[in-house]
Amino acid sequence: MAANTNQACCTIPPVKSDYSPKGSMEKIGGLDTYVIGPKDAKKAIVVVYDIFGFHNATKQGADLLADSTKARVIMPDFFRGKPFPQTSYPPDTDEKKQEFQNFFGNAGDFKARKPELEAIADELKKDGASKVGLVGFCWGGKLSVLAGGEGTKFTSVAQVHPAMVDAKDAEGLTVPIANFPSKDEPKEDVDAFEAEVQKKPFAKDSVYKHYPDSHHGWAAARADLSDKGNLENFQDVYQRLSDFFNKTLA
Repeated sequence: MAANTNQACCTIPPVKSDYSPKGSMEKIGGLDTYVIGPKDAKKAIVVVYDIFGFHNATKQGADLLADSTKARVIMPDFFRGKPFPQTSYPPDTDEKKQEFQNFFGNAGDFKARKPELEAIADELKKDGASKVGLVGFCWGGKLSVLAGGEGTKFTSVAQVHPAMVDAKDAEGLTVPIANFPSKDEPKEDVDAFEAEVQKKPFAKDSVYKHYPDSHHGWAAARADLSDKGNLENFQDVYQRLSDFFNKTLA
């Protein structure tokens, strides 16, 4: 990887555990959307939240990306106000397991959400963005990779503590990817995914870091920013995302 000559000007601000989001809500692609950053920016980044939907930690991440990339950063509400309830996680009873499956078959259905995501990218381009990046967490990580395949609307994609990691998804990628798994994704699946990325012509522009000390969700709705280790890795992963998008969306 080449050194990032922009390091000094794109260092993210301090991360806070007691945080008030700076963005506002707008309608984009027909969806209620959290928006931060200049509307006339030539680059945009779409954030796909995890199954728990809007959360202050995820919004803080969006704010950090906007600040350090000067991009317009948007987070659409694909679940339309009905995310998976944190009280039902982890799905450790038959009832909760069924609720989990039902969620992925309806609100979390990738085939239904992907066209909505693509319509949002089209709208951002109509508004003046020449390049659009995409980052997803958990469920959103899987959706981001699927949206980075043939005919993609995105210049680059990223996944953080992704759900359902599958090397076949990596085979389909056509743009650079930043890949930041946690300790809770099966290591053999993560390794197989990364091996496929390394075969791609854009491997040199892709980045990878495994976070063996961080739990699934540490950078989004399950972040505990009062925990020193979680806080440090939260800061680290958003710095790496910022560097990645500053390079690929330049």
